[in-house]
Amino acid sequence: MTLVMKFGGTSVGSAAAMRETADLILQARDTWGDVAVIISAMGSKPVKVTDLLLEGAHSAFTGDRDTFPRLARLLRDIHYEAIDGLLSPEGERQIILAEIERFIDRFVSLCGAVGVLGELTPRALDTISGMGEQMSVRILAAYLRELGYESEAIDATELILTDANFQNAAPQIASTRKRVQARLLPLLEADAIPVITGFIGATADGVTTTLGRGGSDFSAAILGQALDADEVWIWTDVDGVMSADPRLVPGAISIPTLSFREVSELAYYGAKVIHAKTMRPCVEGGIPLRIKNTFNPTHPGTVIEEDSPQQNGTLKAVTAINGVSMINVEGKGMIGVPGIAARTFGAVARLDVSVLLITQASSEQSICFIVPESAAAAVVAGLEAAFAEELGRHDIERIWSRDKIAIVTIVGSGIQTTYGIAGRIFSALGENQVNVIAIAQGSTEFGISIVVAGDDVGRAVEHVHNLIVAR
Repeated sequence: MTLVMKFGGTSVGSAAAMRETADLILQARDTWGDVAVIISAMGSKPVKVTDLLLEGAHSAFTGDRDTFPRLARLLRDIHYEAIDGLLSPEGERQIILAEIERFIDRFVSLCGAVGVLGELTPRALDTISGMGEQMSVRILAAYLRELGYESEAIDATELILTDANFQNAAPQIASTRKRVQARLLPLLEADAIPVITGFIGATADGVTTTLGRGGSDFSAAILGQALDADEVWIWTDVDGVMSADPRLVPGAISIPTLSFREVSELAYYGAKVIHAKTMRPCVEGGIPLRIKNTFNPTHPGTVIEEDSPQQNGTLKAVTAINGVSMINVEGKGMIGVPGIAARTFGAVARLDVSVLLITQASSEQSICFIVPESAAAAVVAGLEAAFAEELGRHDIERIWSRDKIAIVTIVGSGIQTTYGIAGRIFSALGENQVNVIAIAQGSTEFGISIVVAGDDVGRAVEHVHNLIVAR
């Protein structure tokens, strides 16, 4: 059986963390047989290697010639300390030190070039920001070899072929699959452990790209699909997906199983779980995706499958997005006039603003939708320009925003088609003096979203969560 394991920055953030991660890899290998490992750049609070690399690039762009050399020294200290704690002098220590030094020298050279040119392109950012993963894989693979296991550090630039959309590249799945199987299957068949960079890929010309937000998790899912893995495990610092944000609800619990649709709904509406794009390769490959805690490895975590066990009407989680505004387009002259909604959202799209939620009165006298609060003023101004004639004739009476609100989303299987669920939710809110401003329900039957005042979001989440734990 084949298992793909992805470890985040805290799991490789120090020599001690890498030892524990190596133990988890070897335990999984004993159980599963074939294990492929994807890791992030080193990152322990408050210092994260990727952040340091980006800071160096951006400071060089401003003409600062002092910051990036200082950061290079800090990067050297972080990686050398891990190497000294893991590799013996008679082993590969000097070889790996030299490899790390080569990357740090390149970082300094690239930042110097950015400063001289006064230009920081997305392509340059991808090359610089991906170096953290390239350094961490070499250290962990060398440590596994020192323990007596065959292991090879592999840059995903060899494996994941992408387009040239730097900063958020899209993988070319068919070509990636061929590369992955040609490169990794012989290693797995030889009982070796490939340790692969997360986050990065490359164009057909070999230029480094990055996969955007959640890129390392996405890498694991892509490689899992390409290897026809039996499971993909994402190791993080929490016991799986939680029923609510523990900062808002101290009694939040780990959810044993979720469907891909349920997790997509949670991720879209603010929960810090797997990014929706990460799940797509697993959905297409029918591969379960498990979220586990590096610091509590015996906990089963959360397994995410295409169809989790059906428990219609079961509330599983509640999440919230703060910092949003409701845009209102109102007017009696809108009734029965075709194209109002299309023109509204066309104007918003031209501003490159994401719409998070939409609701419309059945009388067609108003359209309400939610956007990030930072974009609200620009959206209102854009709509006023787009509907200047209708405002002049009073067909549309006003376009305005309501700020300092929040979206609270409740997720579970079949909750929209189970009698009494919505009533229980609204009763819990009403009994605790939480006013509902707007409601939206998608067609998936997996979520109900409500809009509340920002001051009420904590109480709203808490009292809806009480329904979850009381089931």
